[in-house]
Amino acid sequence: MTTPGTPVIGVLALQGDVREHLIALASADAVARPVRRPEELAEVDGLVIPGGESTTMSKLAVLFGMMEPLRERIAAGLPVYGTCAGLIMLADKILDPRSGQETLGGIDMIVRRNAFGRQNESFEAAVEVAGVTDGPVDGVFIRAPWVESVGAEVEVLAEHEGHIVAVRQGHALATSFHPELTGDHRVHGLFVDMVRAAR
Repeated sequence: MTTPGTPVIGVLALQGDVREHLIALASADAVARPVRRPEELAEVDGLVIPGGESTTMSKLAVLFGMMEPLRERIAAGLPVYGTCAGLIMLADKILDPRSGQETLGGIDMIVRRNAFGRQNESFEAAVEVAGVTDGPVDGVFIRAPWVESVGAEVEVLAEHEGHIVAVRQGHALATSFHPELTGDHRVHGLFVDMVRAAR
């Protein structure tokens, strides 16, 4: 049973590392649940869009009737956090979209898919993230995008080798990397605090 102070945060469960996000959110004092249908989306205080494959995720969101409900709730101020493919989904523009690829929007940024290289070029790096205390987080970059440019309303939270890898705009947060794969749940804690503040 949830208490008034415990936010309910969904993880979009169409594709990607859903289980890891559910565990990280629970560790950060949220009630975490998978979201696949519009009626489940209506019941959450915030939403995580996980990593995976952004083109597939886009097509599945359309197939499951989730694309427009997601866009509407994000536009209405639903706190949302996207990792890797989730960052791409939250972008207003993709530099090199696949045919038929759509985004949800929500952050005034232009992103480049697979910018850090292919699967075999995945890596980990220490990343200083503004708003996250007690030192850098361990960023896991897997076929990761980066942010080419941001609008005036977007706050850059982190860079790696001169490229933007974490941003925030209002109630929307996005990272190029996967904090859910590390056991360090401070970025999820930052998002839970954002959700709590927006309730």
